[in-house]
Amino acid sequence: MNLFSMFLKGGIIMWPILLCSVLGLAVIVDRYVVLRKARINIPAFMVRIRGLLKKRDIAGAISYCIEEKSPVANIIRKGLKKYKLGHERIKESIENAGTQEVVKLEKGLSVLATVAGVAPLLGFLGTVTGMISAFMRIEDLAGAANPSDLAGGIWEALVTTAFGLMVGIPALAFYNYFLNKVKRLVADMETVANDVVDVIQDSTIGQSDIEEEIEIDI
Repeated sequence: MNLFSMFLKGGIIMWPILLCSVLGLAVIVDRYVVLRKARINIPAFMVRIRGLLKKRDIAGAISYCIEEKSPVANIIRKGLKKYKLGHERIKESIENAGTQEVVKLEKGLSVLATVAGVAPLLGFLGTVTGMISAFMRIEDLAGAANPSDLAGGIWEALVTTAFGLMVGIPALAFYNYFLNKVKRLVADMETVANDVVDVIQDSTIGQSDIEEEIEIDI
């Protein structure tokens, strides 16, 4: 018996499980592509950004962030656009942008978590309803059912559990994998954001000291 025949034997509960598998696969492919594109070389990125900020080339730093097209670069770009408004506005803008990027990175993960939880439960539900049907058949036969009648009903009922676990286990594994990837990206964003804010603050303080020395000399 092939997989399709087993699917049909599982009954109506198999269709919601199939829907869960389609949703889970769509989210897995989408998140894999998005998170793969989100990765960048953090040390190289920071070296370039530090150099541009120390030269006070804000326009060059913004252009470099646009070229990178990653969540880390996006939050720095949005922060640098507020450069003329002061250190606090830069920090606030980076924090807001960081929150938005995290939401984008986590998009769909709740669906994947739901699939991981619901698919096995649907499988168990199919097994329970299948067992009920099997015992109702035995009752209809007035206790004259042979072992093959009972075995056939039971294995058909267990098909839904098998398919539910086949969908739920990979969904749970990919959910944890993607969640770990998102946490790493968030940690990278926090590291880069703090470093950029410190560089901007140091350069601002240095500029203020130079201006004060000029005023004193005058």
